[in-house]
Formats: sequence, C-alpha cells, structure tokens
Amino acid sequence: MKPDRNPDELLRIEGIRKTFPGVVALDSVDFDLRRGEVHVLLGENGAGKSTLIKMLSGAYTPDAGRITVGGDEVRVHGAQDAEKLGIATIYQEFNLVPDLTVAENIFLGRQPRRFGIIDRKKMERDAEALLARVGVHVSPRARVRELGIARLQMVEIAKALSLDARVLIMDEPTAVLTSEEVEKLFAIVRQLREDGVGIVFITHHLEEIAALGDRVTVIRDGRSVGQVPASTPEDELVRLMVGRSIEQQYPRERPDTGGALLKVEGLTRDGVFHDVSFEVRAGEVVGIAGLVGAGRTEVVRAVFGADPYDGGSVEVAGSRLPRHDVNAAMAAGVGLVPEDRKGQGLVLDQSVEENLGLVTLRSASRGGFVDRKGQHTAAERIAGRLGVRMAGLGQHVRTLSGGNQQKVVIGKWLLADIRVLILDEPTRGIDVGAKVEIYQLINQLTAAGHAVLMISSDLPEVLGMSDRVLVMAQGRIAGELAAEDATQDSVMALAVSTPTAVSPTTPDLEEEGSRDPRKH
Repeated sequence: MKPDRNPDELLRIEGIRKTFPGVVALDSVDFDLRRGEVHVLLGENGAGKSTLIKMLSGAYTPDAGRITVGGDEVRVHGAQDAEKLGIATIYQEFNLVPDLTVAENIFLGRQPRRFGIIDRKKMERDAEALLARVGVHVSPRARVRELGIARLQMVEIAKALSLDARVLIMDEPTAVLTSEEVEKLFAIVRQLREDGVGIVFITHHLEEIAALGDRVTVIRDGRSVGQVPASTPEDELVRLMVGRSIEQQYPRERPDTGGALLKVEGLTRDGVFHDVSFEVRAGEVVGIAGLVGAGRTEVVRAVFGADPYDGGSVEVAGSRLPRHDVNAAMAAGVGLVPEDRKGQGLVLDQSVEENLGLVTLRSASRGGFVDRKGQHTAAERIAGRLGVRMAGLGQHVRTLSGGNQQKVVIGKWLLADIRVLILDEPTRGIDVGAKVEIYQLINQLTAAGHAVLMISSDLPEVLGMSDRVLVMAQGRIAGELAAEDATQDSVMALAVSTPTAVSPTTPDLEEEGSRDPRKH
C-alpha cells in the first residue's frame, strides 16, 4: 500500500546519491516540488545542483535513492523520458544548434508536419508566438549563431515553454538578462505558477529569491543542509550555503594609483561604437556599466584586438597597438577574460593544466619542445594560489564548477604576467563565496600595480569594486563617475540617456555580445 501523498506534489527526490571517479557529487539529497510553486535550489558552485538537475533531465543516472513523479517512482534514462514525464530543463549552458534557425531549434525533433512534410509556416508561426510570450524581438527564421548571449537565453526559455511541461527547471535563467528582461521573465514564471506548473529555480542572485520564490532548499558539499522559506534573510541563506558568514560582499581595497597603463582615444567602429576615450591607471579598477546593447563588450574586444575598428587608437604603457592584432595586445601585456568563458575562454575537453598554460605555451617552448615540467610547476603554483577546487591538474575543465572554471580563465593570464586585465562579466553564474574570492584576486592584481578594466551587468558589483565608473549608452561614453559619486540612480540616468552627437544611422543595439549588431 502506497503511503499518503500530497495531491499537490509533482516531484520528490529521496536519498539521492551520485559519485564520479574520486568524487562524491551528491550524498543523501532530499528535495520535493509542489504544483504551482517556485522552489529555489541554492548552493555554491560545485555543491551538486547541476548534477541533481541532470539526473532529473536524464543526463545522469543516480547510484542510489529514488525519484517519484506524481507519487510514482520513475527512471529517467534520457531527454525523451523527461519530456514524457513533463519535465523540461533550461540549462545554464545553451543547448542550441548554431546553424539552425530559431524556430528549428525551438521545435527540434518535434516539428509540426503536414502530409508527412515539415509545416515550416506553422512552425515559424508557433515559434513567433512563443518568442512574443517571452518578450524577445527576433525573427524565427534567424540563425541561432547570429544571436548574442541574452537572446540565446530567451530562445532556450521559449523552447522549454513549447514543451508544456508540468515541471520546469531553470538553471541561472537571469544570469545574462537585463533588469527589464528579468522582470519580463519573472512575469512569465509567475503566470506559469498560476497555471499550476512547478518550477525549480537555480540562482546566485539572492535578491531574486524573496522576489520570486516560495521555498528554498540549500545544498552544500553534495548534501541537502536545510529547507527554509524564501523570506529567509540573505545573511542566513549565505551562512547555510557556504557554512560561514561573509562579512563584506564587495571587499575593494584601493591602493595608490600610478600612471596610465591603458589609454584609448576616439575608438570608433561604424554602427557599433563611436569616439570612445578613456584610460586605466596602474592600481586602478575602472568599471564599465550600461544597458545590454550599449556596446561595452564590442569596445573591449576591439581594445584586445579580437575585433576590428575603423578609427582611434589603443596604447599600453605608452606604446600604440596595431589594430585587430590579438598577439600584439598579448605581447604588450593585455589579457581578456571574455563574457562567454566556456565558448571563448576555455578548451573544455583539455585539462586544468593545459588550459592554464594556453597563453604561455609559446614562451615556454624551446627549439620546438615545450617545457612541460616548467608548465606543470607554474600551473600547480597558480592553481594553489587561486584555490581551484579540483581532483588534480589533469581534471578536464568541463567538469569543474563555474567559479573554478573562471579561476582557470583568470589564472592563465596571471601566468602570462599581464599589465592590464580586462574582465567581461567576471562573476556571471558564480556563487557569492566564489565572487568574494574573485574580488580578492582583483585586489591582489591592483595592489601589485596592474590595471583592471571590468564590465559587469551587476550594478552593485560595479559600484562596489570600481574606483571609477564609465557609463556607456548607444555606443558612446555617456559619462564618468568617481566611486564616491556613483549610485545606482546616477549610473542608470546616464545609461538611459542620449549621448551628444549620436549618429542618426546608429541602429538600436538590442544585444550585447553579438559580434555584428547590424545583422539584427
């Protein structure tokens, strides 16, 4: 005889355990989800959240424990099993095919047919309705590879909504969205909750928990350590999550500054950014704020030589850099930590050691042979300094948590002894404990006389860690604020302003991260 079940219970996990060679990822984890609720799954990077949702989506099979859906024990052996059970997952890592259209991705494997042939008109019509529901303006016929990160995330959400799921798992869905897009997403989530959908919501933004959640389950070191109301104070959530109190969220230490290490004058790329000028001094953190589409990422990629520009100049320590030359920028001591660390900052199927040595590989070679012993010693030193949590230097970076992957991306530049480090969204998708570790690393860099240029869509982060704040709007610098004068209101007022002399031909840039906004 089955035990009594809550009729509103959609999903229950009991005593789940999962191990990988040398690692216990989950150990006796319990979790349940009710109809019409948002249940937040909270924990540091590496706590086991991703492993748990991959078991619910069929990517992994548990070693022990049970999963029940609607009171019936189930085995989820793949994505199709999950779909039949009414479980849809929006992963933090995009699961889209770049060369297919938006509509083809949304209905991949489920295309509507007429007389045995794919009904493309209906597919695009249905995709258009789903895209409108999530508030994103993009053609269903656009190729996915043409989209930037924020719109890719919204396509993933539209794809999940197309499944009409009873259980919707959302892994960091707001990490790449603007505040306006977050509000649109929250409205969608609230409507789904009203419709009786159960939502598992994973976030590192603690302020989102009280705004959207009903209950919170905290996972630490692979174990569920508590279930609390979403109204629980943030400092208590942090204590449960990391096992200690964090006294200072933004521990910026401001050393004396020196001369300008990076100087940008009149940087212009037709239709993308115009007349951008600024400098970053030794020992200084300069933050760049602005709305998505303001041109922030495009500017720093041009500074690094990854993208071309039409006019202006970039100088490092007084020496002018040639245009569109990454090697020259690196040789001058410039490093870039890109916003898409997995797609652009790491070789996922290589080891921690190999990734740490990517930048210094050429300098560590003599007569065509790599000094592997020297590379190993250097990688060991920097991984220890950064506190990279790993089974060993031979572990593939794909299997590391987001925070540890970011440390590896930064670590490869530290080994190259850079002068200027450009950080584009340095803590996106990283838990509060790992964020503080990244901030302390920034302090170490500036204390040693390096210069840091930081882009972040997290406004409190910009205000908390910057010595000066540059605000971009419509491809131009709209203003500059000293740390003591920068507030959320003053930054946003500049971000939504219309800078003087904006070209009437400049398009409305809707997407940060797209390499050529004119395609949209």
